[in-house]
Amino acid sequence: MATDSEFNETKVRAQVSRRSVLKASGLLAAVQVSALAASRQPAPGVTPSRPCVARRIAERAPTLMRIRLEVNQRTYAITVDSRTTVLDALRENLGMKGTKKGCDHGQCGACTVLIDGRRSNACLTLAVMHDGHSITTIEGLANGDALHPMQAAFLRHDGFQCGYCTPGQICSSVGMLAEAGKGMPSHVTADLESPTGALTDEEIRERMSGNLCRCSAYPNIVAAIREVAGARS
Repeated sequence: MATDSEFNETKVRAQVSRRSVLKASGLLAAVQVSALAASRQPAPGVTPSRPCVARRIAERAPTLMRIRLEVNQRTYAITVDSRTTVLDALRENLGMKGTKKGCDHGQCGACTVLIDGRRSNACLTLAVMHDGHSITTIEGLANGDALHPMQAAFLRHDGFQCGYCTPGQICSSVGMLAEAGKGMPSHVTADLESPTGALTDEEIRERMSGNLCRCSAYPNIVAAIREVAGARS
């Protein structure tokens, strides 16, 4: 059994040992920081490297461009930041709120519009890329007070609940029927060599898979599209 003197001696040695470790650790950390700082200093006569390209771009002032957009058969001349999307140009510059901003990542389809007759996610394409192009939004489908056949079918079949995705659903379905009418196949088309015939429910669901409905009104949406497709055929 250790005596009091032996116990005290062991305690002192432990304290000295811990103190030495702490001092050594602090000294090592100081040396590492000094070495890191020295490594970042340019050598004598060497010009410091420029900031990375991404940082220079972020710090650069926005580039403003004057463009002309033909929206719903009317021409608008607007000045936009070169990074402005078609979606933001429609909503913020032209005040057309019918086109909705959902995910803003091209995943939900709520912002679908028709550009030169083809459906496109407005949040993924820049306005300056479509200078002089023709854009059709949900506001431009109707002919005055006369609804577009797809709009009327959505009403008859109750193809919406909250309605947030509906503008994109309707624009997408109009573009989809145009694609099918040209014989463009889908992932579930059985014969890729022959033009697509009557659209089945499976074809409609596949072709509209890029448009999501959080309310799950899919059966009614399919019914509305099937009605318009059948009337056209």
